[in-house]
Amino acid sequence: MNKQEERPSLNFLEAIIEEDINNGKNGGVVHTRFPPEPNGYLHIGHAKSICLNFGLAEKYGGKTNLRFDDTNPVTESTEYINAIKDDVRWLGFDWEDREFYASDYFDQLYEWAVKLIKEGKAYVDDSPVEDIRRMRGTPTQPGEESPYRNRSVEENLKLFEGMKNGDFDEGSRVLRAKIDMTSTNMQLRDPVMYRILQKEHHRTGDKWKIYPNYDWAHGQSDALESITHSMCTLEFEIHRPLYNWFLDQIGDFDPRPRQIEFARLNLSYTVMSKRKLLELVNGEYVNGWDDPRMPTILGLRRRGYTPESIRNFAERVGVAKRDNVIDLSLLEFCIREDLNKRAPRVMGVLAPVKLIITNYPEGQTEELEVENNPEDPESGNRIVPFSRELYIERDDFMEEPPKKFFRLGPGREVRLKGAYIVQCEDFKKNEETGEIEEIYCTYDPQTKSGEDTSGKKVKGTMHWVSAEHAQKVEVRIYDRLFSDPDPAGHKEKDFKEFLNPDSLQIIKDAYVEPSLKEAKHLEHFQFMRKGYYSLDPDSTAEHLIFNQTVTLRDTWAKINKK
Repeated sequence: MNKQEERPSLNFLEAIIEEDINNGKNGGVVHTRFPPEPNGYLHIGHAKSICLNFGLAEKYGGKTNLRFDDTNPVTESTEYINAIKDDVRWLGFDWEDREFYASDYFDQLYEWAVKLIKEGKAYVDDSPVEDIRRMRGTPTQPGEESPYRNRSVEENLKLFEGMKNGDFDEGSRVLRAKIDMTSTNMQLRDPVMYRILQKEHHRTGDKWKIYPNYDWAHGQSDALESITHSMCTLEFEIHRPLYNWFLDQIGDFDPRPRQIEFARLNLSYTVMSKRKLLELVNGEYVNGWDDPRMPTILGLRRRGYTPESIRNFAERVGVAKRDNVIDLSLLEFCIREDLNKRAPRVMGVLAPVKLIITNYPEGQTEELEVENNPEDPESGNRIVPFSRELYIERDDFMEEPPKKFFRLGPGREVRLKGAYIVQCEDFKKNEETGEIEEIYCTYDPQTKSGEDTSGKKVKGTMHWVSAEHAQKVEVRIYDRLFSDPDPAGHKEKDFKEFLNPDSLQIIKDAYVEPSLKEAKHLEHFQFMRKGYYSLDPDSTAEHLIFNQTVTLRDTWAKINKK
């Protein structure tokens, strides 16, 4: 193969799909599905699965279904369904008219369950849940047959119909598949197919008093939708023989879905369990599912992450056969890389101290032209007002600066971004706190940016805002939600013990240049030398709130250089 014919190496899922296509399996069709359970908001791990299922189908000219695994009315709601659809669309994917629900197939699943009962392959078990769990045995010890395992077909049919009609209490009976209580795979030890739940369903109302378990609903839903490749995370690998056993019992399918497992996404310094995330929300450890510290797609979106950055992250993570933990720094690298190209540079001062240019005319304002983004030649310039009194960052001034401190100090010169070179002449301290209150400088009119005729050279450039024209804003600085890279990995401790008490810092008196008064919700900016920020959806014209998306620090790049 010559260089022009070289192709990037395939991941193992692509290799399986291409082999199927080359062998003419399924008529060369690729049909995938994304099957979320609508019992919570999606997180970054789901985003990887979305990108994988939709991306593979798109690559091979196929289709992807969006199917909600709505088999548990206790925990599911239309709120979650609508949020999931919004997330998938926001990521840039379209399921067109292929929106399905496991509940679409409840009648067919019931008929197939009756078929298994008639064939002696399923039975109603009256055993308490604790006994069923005990009788399953252990991975090293065979299970024990239920005393109800050999009921007659007639009795099982009658009892199962009674379960459907609501004649029995919740938890009093289940329908189990009759497979093999001595199997080395515990999933085949007479798994539960149906349980009694006398709860109203968000789509079927009170029609059903029994609901199918995941293993009974999932593979059959795949088959009914002509799914060819059913991608699941690794915890379902042990379920695959059961997936196939159920399909074998109910008929021949063409195409027949094939379950393939891949490693789920584990991200450092967070948790990826919906149960744990719900615990954080209900316990008010965070401010809802869209809290920018949460790993939910909704939280990442509010924080300022872009769909492109998340798709790029999913691509960089790749597809693995074994679980591993991805460093959070890679996700931060992806959003930083994306925003570096598109986010306009603006000036914002988060810890302000006043700088007064004593030889600048009082009452005078200049309109200075500053570039929007040096990485984007098409971004143009903007006008920034300049005046006698400015705000600069407090840590850009030191009373006794060290040798390599290239900012402002007594007698030192720096350039103000897009403006002039100034020299510090004096400063004033608060007598009680010792804190610097004002800094006094002079400027050289010949050093105006773009017109400098002075020949002066300075090593430091500082951002600033005009005190007269600045817009006061609230800025929210985010750190990692947990202080431990694996908060859920300590069996002897509650994961919430590792919550980072400094994960949110709110700055009430930050100042930004006046152009940001026109910012739109979720619009992105780089605050020069501070990081990337976006306007929070709760902002109003009177109260602007900016969320820090990510700092300018590039930890991932440093890791890769080692």
